[in-house]
Amino acid sequence: MTHTAAAISQPAQRQRPAPGELVIDHVAHFVEDLDAAVGVLGALGFVATPRSDQATRDADGNEAPAGQSNRCVMLDAGYIEILTPTVDTPTSRRTRAQMARYAGVHILAFGTPSAAEDHARLARHGFEPLPLVDLRRAVEVETPAGAVQDLARFAVQRVPPERMPEGRVQFCEQHTPECLWQARYLRHSNGVRALAAVIVCAEDPADAGARFARFAGVLPMRENRFVQLHTARGSVLIGSRNDCETLLGAAPPAPALAGYALACDDPDAFARRLETLGCAVRRPAEQLCSCVLPRTLGGAWLFGSGTALATWARA
Repeated sequence: MTHTAAAISQPAQRQRPAPGELVIDHVAHFVEDLDAAVGVLGALGFVATPRSDQATRDADGNEAPAGQSNRCVMLDAGYIEILTPTVDTPTSRRTRAQMARYAGVHILAFGTPSAAEDHARLARHGFEPLPLVDLRRAVEVETPAGAVQDLARFAVQRVPPERMPEGRVQFCEQHTPECLWQARYLRHSNGVRALAAVIVCAEDPADAGARFARFAGVLPMRENRFVQLHTARGSVLIGSRNDCETLLGAAPPAPALAGYALACDDPDAFARRLETLGCAVRRPAEQLCSCVLPRTLGGAWLFGSGTALATWARA
């Protein structure tokens, strides 16, 4: 289905990167109780999309359950996925195995204009990419004429787990961003605007940074005690477990995705919401906060003003 321009939010129009660009598309928490996890996010002022069951489609057009369901928090830039395994499939078994390692964030998805081109590039660089996955899920889309049923479609490019052991590090090509970034799902009351960075815990940050650079085609830089890779929108920050714990308050054993950074209008007001839920908020720099999230979600957040997030690591 094609939606009229009036029905497409401005953030939706910005989600698909231009040719040659790469962005941070989304992160995902793996959780046991989807509704409980979304309840925590709702208490923090986020609006979540309805529950959706993912399905895959093969080359002949046959659909099958992907084995997991999700709800999402859509942001002006990127989004947060909350995902739970459901029926038994290879994908859901891998999800449960990752959940057994630690509670929290297990997906880092780079947004790409062409997942097929990333497949070819990854093969050239020895990452042994898995077959491209065509994912889709039914969604209700709000249009000027009323709500209609549609399919959110996206292509996902993954590699074997041992090639990127920090998590399910992948590429995601959004075919229908207008189905996901609907205006009604962007009305958060907490001033959080963007997924600004993903924080990776590595045994050898320099070695992991070089591998991430080959994977993403982005140059790594040394910034303070971390290795940082900047994309056209958002960055990847790679540090030792000790440095990630110092920054966030806690971090899982390496290799892992320790957490992520959120840009928000009023960090102090958002910190008060977290403290009301019993989260201990730390302040590693001016206009910058961090906290460990409840186990219902797992992981940790770094959050602050856009300026603070852009400059703190260089101090």
